[in-house]
Parts: sequence; C-alpha cells; structure tokens
Amino acid sequence: MMIDRFQYSPWDFWAKADATAQAQQIATQRALTAERPGVTFGGECFVSDLASVDNDELALGDRSYIAAGAYLTGSLSTGRDCSINAYTVLRGDVRIGDAVRIGAHTSILGFNHTMSDPGIEMFRQPLTTEGIRIGNDVWIGSHVVILDGVTVGDQSVLAAGAVVTKDVPAGAIVGGNPAKLIRWRVPQADHPLAPSDQSLARADQPHAPGDVVVTSNNDLAARVAAFAETARAQAVALLDRSFSEETGLFVDRPGNSPTVRAQCDAIEIADLLLDTAPPQLPADQQLERLRGWQDAATGAVASLGAGSMQLASAGFDDPDAAYHVLCVGYALQLLGTGFAHPITLVTAASATDIAVAMNELPWTTNAWGAGHQVDAYGTALHLSRLRGDEVPTGTTEALFGWLLTHADPTTGMWGSPNREDGLLQLVNGFYRASRGTFAQFGLPVPYPERVIDTVLQHARDERFFSAGRQNACNVLDIAHPLWLTAGSGYRSEEITALASRLLNAALDHWSDGEGFGFRAPAPHLAGLDETTPGLQGTEMWLAIIWYLSDLAGVSDALGYRPRGIHRPEPAPH
Repeated sequence: MMIDRFQYSPWDFWAKADATAQAQQIATQRALTAERPGVTFGGECFVSDLASVDNDELALGDRSYIAAGAYLTGSLSTGRDCSINAYTVLRGDVRIGDAVRIGAHTSILGFNHTMSDPGIEMFRQPLTTEGIRIGNDVWIGSHVVILDGVTVGDQSVLAAGAVVTKDVPAGAIVGGNPAKLIRWRVPQADHPLAPSDQSLARADQPHAPGDVVVTSNNDLAARVAAFAETARAQAVALLDRSFSEETGLFVDRPGNSPTVRAQCDAIEIADLLLDTAPPQLPADQQLERLRGWQDAATGAVASLGAGSMQLASAGFDDPDAAYHVLCVGYALQLLGTGFAHPITLVTAASATDIAVAMNELPWTTNAWGAGHQVDAYGTALHLSRLRGDEVPTGTTEALFGWLLTHADPTTGMWGSPNREDGLLQLVNGFYRASRGTFAQFGLPVPYPERVIDTVLQHARDERFFSAGRQNACNVLDIAHPLWLTAGSGYRSEEITALASRLLNAALDHWSDGEGFGFRAPAPHLAGLDETTPGLQGTEMWLAIIWYLSDLAGVSDALGYRPRGIHRPEPAPH
C-alpha cells in the first residue's frame, strides 16, 4: 500500500489534499488536544499519523507542521509557519519563533543527563534542563544537533551537520562540529556583536544582538560619563516638555492626560539629574498636592480622571492605587516628608489576612501581578514604620514568612514559567516582590544562586532581550535581581558581561531633549506610544543604567545614585 505523500511532505496539504484527508487531519488534532490538555494547534497545522507526539505541552502556531518519523517529548512551542520535517527529534524545553524550518534527522535536545556521581549509573542520575530558544526566520539544515542551553538568534542559518553547543548570534551562518561562524547572512554591520575570532558567543554569556561592543572598562566608563553629562544638561528641557502650564501638572509625554505617576516620575528624574525638586513648580506646592490626594479613610491615592480631577477611591484592589503606595510614598520622601494618613492596606490587616491574601494572589498565571501586590504590602509596612503607625502583631512576619516558605528552591522565585512567555512572569514577579520586601528591608533572599541561574537563563530569551524588543520593565526586572544577589560572587563574570551589553544598548536609547521611551526604539516601531520618550521611560531607564553600570563596575562615572523608589540601599526604618 502506498503511503500518503503528505505524511512526509505536508507543506501543501491544505492546498492539495482532498476533503476526506483534511477532515481526518482535523480529527487527529482534536484527538490529541482531548487526550492532552496542554496541546494546542493554530490554523492549518498538520500532524503526521506516523509521528510520535508525546509532549506534556505543545503549542503549534498557524501553518506549522510535524512530518512522519518526528519524535517529540517535553514542552515545545512554535510560532507561525514552522516545519518539523521527517525524523526530527525535539525533546525537553524548546521554544521556537516564527518561520523556522527544521531539516530532516535534526535533533534539538532541551535537557541533559548529569554525571556528577560516578558511583551511580548515568541513566539513573537526574536530568537537568536549561531549555533551548530559537528566534524568528531561522533555517536549520538536516542532521543538525542543538544541545541544551543554546539560544539561536533571529535570521541565522545552521548548516547541515552542525553541532551547536554555544549561542548563535542573530544573522550568523554557522557550521561544523563544534559549530563556528562561517559568514553573516545579515551584514555584519547590522550585528556589531560579531566575534572577531570567528568563534561563537559562549552559551553561558547572554547577549542581545545589535548591542554595541565596548573594548574596555575605561571606554564604558567614558561612555557612561558622557551620557550622564548630556542627561543632566537636558533635564530641565525634558521636564518642560511634559509639564502642562494649563493644569500645573506633569503628563507622561505631550498629548497625554496628567496622572499621579507622572508627578512622581518628574520628582524622581529631577532628584537624580538636578538634585532638587522639578523647577516647574515650587516644591511645597508639589508636596502638598501629593499629600492632599491621599484618602484619609483608607490611605489610598486614587487615579486622576477627566479634567485632572481625582476619582473616587477604589481602595487598594485598584492596581494604580497599589502602585501609588510606592511612587507617591517615595516622591514624598524625596521632597522631605511622607504620607499624611495611615495606610490601611497593612495597618488594618491581621497576620491571617496577609496569609490568605498571599495564597490568593495569581502566582501561577500572573506572577508579575502577584509581585505588584506584594511590593505594595512591603512598601506600606516600611512607610507605616516611618510614620510610627501601629501594625497588627504578626502582619510583617506573615508576609516574610509566606515568601520564605513558598520560594521554589529550583528557581529561587515564586510562581512558575508558562508556555506563552517562558520565564518572563516568574522573573518580573520576583523583582517586584523582592524589591518591596527583602531589598527594601535589607534582608537576604532565600536562594540567591538559583535566582541568578533563573535570571541568566531568562536573559537569553530573544523575544524580550534582542535589539528592538527590550523594554524598561523587562530589563529592570533582571538588572535589580542580579544586583541584589551579586554579593554571592556566583557567575559574576557572566553577570558583568550581560550588564555591559545591556548597558551599551540602553545608552543608545536616549533621545535628545526628550529622554527615554518605555521600549527600545527601532525603525519599524517608530511612532508607537511605547517607544515615544516620556517621564515613565526616562525614570525607569535612568535607574536601570545605574544598576547595569554598578554591575559592570562603572557606576561612579554616572555621578548619580537612585534615592527614591529604585534606591539600591535598604530603606531607612
């Protein structure tokens, strides 16, 4: 009996197969999704009946296919238009971008066997998993082997037979055993990270393609100093740009409405660059307005609505009100005062209330949101202590006790990765939760080395850290945890290398007279709100640049050190 050719060559199945075959394919996919809750398929996908699909988690993007003889296990996600051709093996934790084509007989192995104890047979020893990340528009030839821990950059080519043991920069063509740079698919000028010795970047030293290479610490310090001088000289102009004479309030960027956060960002920026309050208004006027926005009954600061009028307080369930604990609290400290009223988020919360609330936070689905709330709890405790407000017995211990007893010893964090964005939620949630608690109170985090491992692994995810994809939130959320745990000395060379690369990229984002946008600029992102310079982006990137500079050993050249919401020292108590 002749085997259906689409089993081995499925790329034109949905254009040429008859209705019966297409109906059978739909039934095959439905059976897989019914059998395995972690399996999903996009539109016009194909899965050969002759493939072994044994994944715990599988997400296949639109128009992606699995040909005959393929063997799949573990957790795999692909973007659109990806091919897993005949007899390909994909195992472990593998994340693939859009338009990735994988040749026959290739093995992509996102796990490894340990061999630390020679007294135990190797097959009985535990497995380790760092995961494999493959970017967009990648061509992988036949008989290629990609080992665990490797990141393959966008628009790269892995030649047939290549054994890839180290990261592949974006735009590179590599081949051989072990794989080495052959030439550049994308002109080398567009990827200045190109290694001069024709070897590949080490897998344990994350990179962001497009970053500028600085050859020495002296060069980097000089670049940092030049940036700081420019920023200080232009600080008044960028604050003027976001100040509304009509309302007497700051907006994030021209054309936006005033927000509570914009007032606080302006105060933070002025403190960093001018060592004073924003000169657009007398400091006492800014101070009294922030204090006046606090609700006397709850201690919450509600958002501003139409006409710059404050909305009715929704309490601390409002994410903006939760963040205002931080930004208003620290802005008032920079102006030499504090909140006028107790913050009932903690002064009216018993130890039991805190424990219940911590258990109910969305750690597995939205770890960033959970960390956001913990940050508010921790900061409210700190501000309450400064005010001398009474906090119920055991409330502080309940917060820290929950965090200590629920930290995952394998990641050092709270929550879990997910298929859609990998470690993003986990790492971002850790930053927010640890900033407001362990960092703010000067206490060590439970598993610092595991935190470093998790952050460095996340930093190799090109979806968030390649050129044109970085934003202030994601970069701050790795810079601060690495700074917080750097005292351990663990993987220090890798941390310094990563910080230097990210720092060089960040310095390029400055827009004269306007500051920073929240997201790194790129030609195809021009005009988007998130890349338009504003107060939020400027405040965050100024803090990020300090943390990265300190990790790279050049922070003295900046001439500023955060004293507000992003202060590196524990808050005074």
